[in-house]
Amino acid sequence: MTHISVAFARAFTVIVALAGMGTAHAQTTQISTDYLMTVHIPTERKSVDNNTVIVNILPGGWVKGPKISGKILPPGGDWIRVMPSGALRLDVRLTIETDDGALIYMTYGGVVVTSKEANDALARGEVLNDKGIPYFITTPQFQTSSEKYGWLNKLQGVGKMAEYKRSKDDSYVNYDVFGLR
Repeated sequence: MTHISVAFARAFTVIVALAGMGTAHAQTTQISTDYLMTVHIPTERKSVDNNTVIVNILPGGWVKGPKISGKILPPGGDWIRVMPSGALRLDVRLTIETDDGALIYMTYGGVVVTSKEANDALARGEVLNDKGIPYFITTPQFQTSSEKYGWLNKLQGVGKMAEYKRSKDDSYVNYDVFGLR
């Protein structure tokens, strides 16, 4: 082989390898969602320090959806950690009592990224929708012994904030929750 043909062979091998790498990293799956419920959670915030906020879940919460509806039983809580970047990490635990008496434990983590404008609006007692806060996503999981709702035990959820208000007398968050497939 001549010097030129060896160089060509090496270049061709590199191109083929790179072309193969491109297809190896191509998207091969799809994720779809099914709407499960809207969750309404009345809250009360208590700051522990500059990096931790405890949010108590107050009476009056509810869930409503095509296959599940009920109320949220106190106590429940959210342990929010403020990350060095300013993002908030959620750690929520609550119990749902369905309209037919089943108990469902719901827990989720989440990430919230706010803005100065969003924080100012919340300080004024304004209600923000999903466009008012740049990023507010949760990852619910469920646990129940109920046969009727046992399908929730096998499901990973994802939630998006639909409405949020934080004031002295009336604070709450509403999420739309979806099951991932």
